[in-house]
Amino acid sequence: MSPKKQLRESSDQVTAAVDRLWVLFGQQVRDARQGRGWSVAELAHRAGISASFLYLIESGRSGSAEGAARVAHALGRRADLTLVDSRRQQPRNLDVDLVHSAMGECEARRFRQLGIATGLDQPYQHYQFAGRADFVAWDPERRALLHIENRTRFPDFQSMAGAFNGKRAYLAAGIGERLGIRRWNSETHVIAALWSAESLHALRLRADSFRSLCPDPSLAFDSWWRGEPPGEGNFSTLVVFDPFVAGRQRAFAGLDDALIARARYKNYADAAERSSNQIRRR
Repeated sequence: MSPKKQLRESSDQVTAAVDRLWVLFGQQVRDARQGRGWSVAELAHRAGISASFLYLIESGRSGSAEGAARVAHALGRRADLTLVDSRRQQPRNLDVDLVHSAMGECEARRFRQLGIATGLDQPYQHYQFAGRADFVAWDPERRALLHIENRTRFPDFQSMAGAFNGKRAYLAAGIGERLGIRRWNSETHVIAALWSAESLHALRLRADSFRSLCPDPSLAFDSWWRGEPPGEGNFSTLVVFDPFVAGRQRAFAGLDDALIARARYKNYADAAERSSNQIRRR
């Protein structure tokens, strides 16, 4: 009888590599779920697991092979620590979002015109927490950081709030480490909601919840938009945003103004059609 093979104790490097795989898997689960427009509760129900367990999977902290297989099956994928479509056997992009891309393009164009450094879809990791930021801008002299979370819709407030709070807590340190900035003098974290009737309805329906999540007025974001990042402070604010702004229209409005504002787009589809028309004209 041949002796059983014994696994040696994992080194720190191996443990870290395994942790990164689970973090990556969790990110892909969250992206695929949001791409389908499913809430955490809906995917958890389809996978036959609890919502709290799915939160652990999406944050990369579960390490459960059975949980991974259940979630992947619910998404119509096979689980190999990368979510692959079982029908095509190759990665799929479920997040093709013309309006979301247009929001990032509008923001990047504005801040680049102002001479401010920018980054789109920026990855970051802080110990076991990892994620991607839709848009960041920074001023190394003022040591000021701007983070924008672009939202075209709000299908699941709880999930959105959790993701935003995680980025608010860990993003600055991750970006700062990459840029060689140990401490930011100011941080401005912004949820930019598409200026549509769909988004305005969600804001009005849960106004107090959004105010709790983003309690600050839009003054800090106003300063960034003028090219004058705030010198100190930590701000969390929400604005409604129009990526197709024209003429003298304002590109954004703060939460209080948004609650009484008229919508510029009927819904997501209306804005997507506007984006498609712009692309065809180029």
